[in-house]
Formats: sequence, C-alpha cells, structure tokens
Amino acid sequence: MTKKKIKDVGTNLPLFRDIPLNALAYQLSDAQVSEVKEVKDEKPVLDATTLWDYPKQSYGKTPKGNNKYPAVTPAFIIWNLVQRYTQPGDLVVDPMAGSGTTIDVCKEEGRQVIGYDIAPAHPEVTQNDARSIPLSDNYVDMVFIDSPYSDNINYSDHPDCIGKISCEDDRFFDELDKVAKEIQRILKPGKVMAWLIGDQWVKKKFTPAGFKLYEHLCKYFETVDVICVVRRGQTSNTGLWHNRARRFNFYLRGFKYLFIMRKPSLESQKEQRNRVVRWATYERSGRSKRNKTKSPSSTTATPTGSG
Repeated sequence: MTKKKIKDVGTNLPLFRDIPLNALAYQLSDAQVSEVKEVKDEKPVLDATTLWDYPKQSYGKTPKGNNKYPAVTPAFIIWNLVQRYTQPGDLVVDPMAGSGTTIDVCKEEGRQVIGYDIAPAHPEVTQNDARSIPLSDNYVDMVFIDSPYSDNINYSDHPDCIGKISCEDDRFFDELDKVAKEIQRILKPGKVMAWLIGDQWVKKKFTPAGFKLYEHLCKYFETVDVICVVRRGQTSNTGLWHNRARRFNFYLRGFKYLFIMRKPSLESQKEQRNRVVRWATYERSGRSKRNKTKSPSSTTATPTGSG
C-alpha cells in the first residue's frame, strides 16, 4: 500500500521568535481576563449565620499562611473576625500563630498584628510560649487563637508544646486555662477574643474538648456567640474513612467550635443589668382560629426558631 503524503504545514505556524515580547501565544478573551482578575481580587463574604463553611484555606492573589502546615487555619475565619471586631490600625494578637495566617490576613487588611508561637513556622512569627505573653495589660484590640485540641497532631518538637498532652488528661485544660488567663490580661476591656478548637473521638472514646475549654473560658470572658466551622481539610475526609464510620458505627469530626467572647467592661456589665427582652409572638399554623378566642393575656411569647 502506498503511503499517503502528508502536507507539511509547519512552516505556516508562528514560531515563538516571531511573537512580539509584549504578546502572548495564547490570548485570553475579555471574559477570561475578567474572571482571572476576579480571582486575584477576591474577598470573602461576611458570614451572617453561625455556620461557616469554606471550600479552601485561603483567598485572593497572595496566600495566607501555609496550606501544607498541620491543621492550618482557614484565612476566611480571621478575615470575618477582623472585619466585625476591629478597625484599621487596631492591634491583633495570635498567641499560637503557626504558619502565620493571622499575620498575612491582618497586614492585608491594614491591622497591626503580632504573632507568637512556641515553634514558629513563619518569618514574622516570634518564638514565645502562649502561657506567658510579653505584652502589657489592657493593650490589645483583638486576639485570635487556633489551639491544639489534643496530642493527635505533631505540631512541633518543642518539649513544652501543649499539643503533646492528650485532651483526655486534665492537665491539657489546665495549660489552656493559663493561655486564656493571659489573653484576658492583655485584651482591652470590651474587646473580643476568638478561640478555634475541635473535639476528639479516638479508640471508641469521645472527649468534648470544646465544651471543657468553654467552661474555662467563661471564668474570664462573656460569650458573644458560638460558631460552627465545617472541617474540610482533615485527613479523614476521604471515602475510605466515611465508609469505616458507617460500617463501624462512629462519627467523623465534621466541625470545630469558634468561641467568640468579650472581656467584660463596665459598659458591658451595665448593659447586662439593664437588658430587657421582648420576644415577638407568632401564630402556629392551623391554630389561628382557636387563638382568636383567647384573651391577649393568654398568649405565650415564643422565641424565634422554637419548634
């Protein structure tokens, strides 16, 4: 069989040497250019509910923290807290700054920031133990901390790392209590701190690390709110582990607590004393006719969302 001759078209194709230095071999459309610019300039959305769920660790054109760092904090969390509880120029402190996510977010948002860690993994994080923060009393505008919640992750080789103590040991919460006391000391009255922590389930034993820590925090702070942050980056978030959880009848950890709390001030204590609650009342479906026959005094105030 005679081979069919293939026409040589190579000479008709542009070579890289023929392309001007200010041109691209592949030109983006206007829509694609706009999409790329949007990704680079992207800003998170200010969350309005107590359920925060983020599909990735960082946002925008520059990384915040190191997404390879063990249990790295989602940058979206810090961004939301900074927007709600600080103003440009305010001082934010992270006593367990890890790979520097808090530093990167705060610098981009025009906040002053100091990051400490017992084993720094960021050039602008200062080596220091969170149980003794080298700052003056009533000095800081906001504190964020993403602490260990047990000894399940090897955060560092430092012998004093709290992450080397199991949350099944009461010493773990005694050490976190020392951190909480320091945070309360450096925080200005009326200012907010936020603490991110998860629970533990290991070898058929559940330890409510979040609840246990919260009991300690209530000694020093007033509760603003409690947020559930969906966990996405953990190693157990795979089909294999999901199948194991169903087969052996246990639950994978699906969220972390974000305790948002305020250092008491004279103003906040006065507000609590003068606080008056006036619940709105709602008619239950199918009972409106019966309720019409009742006197107004028999109507029960019902909180929103009760069922």
